[in-house]
Amino acid sequence: MNLVAGVDSSTQSTKVEIRDIETGDLVATGRAGHPAVHPPASEQHPDSWWAALADALSQVAVHLGDVKAISVVAQQHGLVCLDADGDPIRPAKLWNDTTSAGQARALVERFGARAWAQRCGLVPVSSITITKLAWLVENEPHVIARADSFMLPHDFLTFRLTGQRVTDRGDASGTGWWSPVTGGYEPELLGLVVDDPRGLIDRLPRVLGPQEPAGAVTAQAAASTGLPVGIPVACGTGDNMGAAYGLGLEPGDIAMSLGTSGTVYAVTDSPVKDATGLVAGFADATGRYLPLAATLNATRVTDTVALWLGADRAEFAELALESLPDPSLVLKPYFDGERTPNLPDARGSFFGLRNDTTRADIASAAHVGVVCGLMFGTDALASCGVSTGGQIHLTGGGARSVAFQQWVADLWGRPVMVYIDGEAAAAGACRQAAVAATSVEPAWSLVPDRVVEPRTGVDRHLYRKTYDQAGQ
Repeated sequence: MNLVAGVDSSTQSTKVEIRDIETGDLVATGRAGHPAVHPPASEQHPDSWWAALADALSQVAVHLGDVKAISVVAQQHGLVCLDADGDPIRPAKLWNDTTSAGQARALVERFGARAWAQRCGLVPVSSITITKLAWLVENEPHVIARADSFMLPHDFLTFRLTGQRVTDRGDASGTGWWSPVTGGYEPELLGLVVDDPRGLIDRLPRVLGPQEPAGAVTAQAAASTGLPVGIPVACGTGDNMGAAYGLGLEPGDIAMSLGTSGTVYAVTDSPVKDATGLVAGFADATGRYLPLAATLNATRVTDTVALWLGADRAEFAELALESLPDPSLVLKPYFDGERTPNLPDARGSFFGLRNDTTRADIASAAHVGVVCGLMFGTDALASCGVSTGGQIHLTGGGARSVAFQQWVADLWGRPVMVYIDGEAAAAGACRQAAVAATSVEPAWSLVPDRVVEPRTGVDRHLYRKTYDQAGQ
């Protein structure tokens, strides 16, 4: 049997999918957790990702002899610093580390929001990698001096598999120092952070083209993972780019991913430049572009509120669907600060609580608050001229929640295609691996597990309106 392996290394865990090259059928899965993070200072040691990858692969070991190629997608924006021996110097600062908010503000003030958007497709917030580099320059200059390479999380795992210091255009477009428009590193932007931008560019990975292979599994990596020596390793990409590829998104389609963070994104044929900073004008994994709006707060919010109510996830989801709650009860879910809108120091707030507020009301408000936050991002995409009239895809760990499924359909007012069994990002990695193995674009993409219709009687405009007005 000819198989491929796709890896999704997220904030919470590493997932591995084994799929048939020809059909895309899911054959096996493995999963291993990562150390928990607690913003505002959110860091993980890159070695923990490598250990989790080896663990997840061991769970599918019976199939590894038939694997013909592998690809890694991973959480975006994290900054990995390696020494000359290829070992991490310090834990990686992750996307949801908001300690660089001050550096983000300073970078925008110095260069201007419009100039940032025109130059690299995004306006720096604390999530973006260049702000983390700026934080290290100011707080740990010895790390900058010692570092031989600066990488993203997916680059690090690809490096461990192949020994090659490479990245791809999709993940590179989230750094703030690479332009999806010109397809190159931007020394002027790096010059806002370091004195020798050209010298720093020499320490950045080579950017591969779409579907360009990164290399092959080394003997050392094979011994650690059980993968066959010499099989090709695809270029990989960021998790959102991988998910878009796994879903087979076409212009007009919208994907909403609910995980630790929340994202809403589309694919376009032309780059998007949003001077407001609400939309990041990323590149995708295919040669097109991936305008995206992200929130820091998604399933961790509902997990936290469920804990307050003493409910497990299943019970909490059922509570959220018991009845239609009063729309005036609103949760602004900024528990860990927020990226969209850019409020790194914000905190979450309930509005409209009453003595007769029920557990079901609170459960519903938690789900509605998370979804409305992402709908705010959808509005921002539309304001940039992105078409949003196609199919709606719901992915991520939160897509398993019947409450999130229903409230996304209700608040969008349209049918939603839901993906439960397959991980969209890992499926995208499998598709990349299939190209690396065969040099042919696979004919398959992820198939939805169900389609959820909106309920009648839900005034989605009223819920959106009260959410937008709460706390003003």
